[in-house]
Amino acid sequence: AGQETGTAGQLARVMDASGARHALVVGPNSGYGLDNRCLLDALAHGGGRLKGIAVVDNGATLAELEALKAAGIVGVAWNVTHYGVAHYVDAAGLLDRLAALGLFVDVQVEHDQMVAMLPMLIDSGARILVDHCGRPTPSAGIRQPGFAALLRLAASGRAFVKLSGIVKFSREPWPHADAQPYVDALVDAFTVDRCMWASDWPYLRAGGKVDYGVLLKLVEQQFPDAAERHRLLWETPHRLFGFPD
Repeated sequence: AGQETGTAGQLARVMDASGARHALVVGPNSGYGLDNRCLLDALAHGGGRLKGIAVVDNGATLAELEALKAAGIVGVAWNVTHYGVAHYVDAAGLLDRLAALGLFVDVQVEHDQMVAMLPMLIDSGARILVDHCGRPTPSAGIRQPGFAALLRLAASGRAFVKLSGIVKFSREPWPHADAQPYVDALVDAFTVDRCMWASDWPYLRAGGKVDYGVLLKLVEQQFPDAAERHRLLWETPHRLFGFPD
């Protein structure tokens, strides 16, 4: 839909207006499929402000991944919510190749999908980035199997979580009080040094209007300590993704 689209130029203007110096751009699984050309073009013309997460076939070769890394790609997206768990049953080799290159697997799951994904992720040597707080079901509670599996992933020491996409799973209006227990549990398990804020701009499949500035105000409320916010908003992504100073 029209409100779900955004060009690289629009992203740059949103970042400038909001005081964001850098951004991680995740290739969408819908629409573009495995075609990363638009993403790579945005990185090439981004003035060093952008890094990317590409979408690749499970059989992507080491050479293909190396070429993507050289173009500013820091990982590949696994959208389990879009393709389902069965799509990734043959992807252990891809995880090995990502680990060899120091690339992330960027995983988006919902409800209890993490239960099935957890063994493969833990057994791999790849760095893991989990989107949107794992998209729990708020009414099911902290102990729901999928979210409990996500919390266990923290013990690997290789996993990081984006505190993002709250509008994708919250059932309450801003400030999304039903999501707060999940944010708190993730910070407790992973620590703020392995969590990061993300906007999810331009908000694909959002249930209602979302605004970058409103989300930044929410993170101020969730993390009133300025030093913690600096780690969440700057230090962790800067360290992990290799953005220039």
